[in-house]
Amino acid sequence: MFRVEDFFDLSQEPLAHVFEGCENVWDVLHLVKQFSESMAKPLLLGRVHPSAVLEGPVYVGEGSVIEPHVYIKGPVYIGKNTVIRQGAYLRENNLIGDNCIIGHATELKGSIMLSYSHAPHFAYVGDSVLGRGVNLGAGTKLANFKLTGDEVQVLFEGQKISSGLRKFGAILGDGVSIGCNAVTAPGTVVGKNTWIYSLVSLRGYIPAEHLVKYDYQRAELVAKQVAKS
Repeated sequence: MFRVEDFFDLSQEPLAHVFEGCENVWDVLHLVKQFSESMAKPLLLGRVHPSAVLEGPVYVGEGSVIEPHVYIKGPVYIGKNTVIRQGAYLRENNLIGDNCIIGHATELKGSIMLSYSHAPHFAYVGDSVLGRGVNLGAGTKLANFKLTGDEVQVLFEGQKISSGLRKFGAILGDGVSIGCNAVTAPGTVVGKNTWIYSLVSLRGYIPAEHLVKYDYQRAELVAKQVAKS
């Protein structure tokens, strides 16, 4: 039900190897630290603006651009042709694929962004995985820590599935698109090509190919399956 291949097409993904051996898709979050430490060699092959601050081991791939006043605290791995825009904040243990965008006032921590994923404006991405082609609308927050501070569990069909993680934000499958100022609770898992409207507060499991919005007349969330061919 939560197999890696159900959420991500890794056939052409440079970061595919980090998912090897994962039974559930969120198991990769147990491995982010060890992979970031092994992959984040202090090597800058892209363009880094002189005002950017890079501390610790940071790898910047060919064609990537680090714009003014970015702060990156390694270990962080950044692939090819990715843009880290002005004022972004990347904390430890991030793995960022090729052709990604991380925008102004966006913060990443302990997360994986597969190729062609975008977090362009004022987003928080904590202990999460963004699939290929994911787009986060301005102000999107992927919360990663429960108010009670205990283990994050995934809600699925009325049951709670253990994740083994105290910090776990969201898993967003390939092609997921989230509208502005939406918030996901810790342990949110979203299937491929699902659209989430603006201002939605989301938790639990949302299947692939759905549209999720808030119905103000009924005062509830509505998830409707849609065909996106």
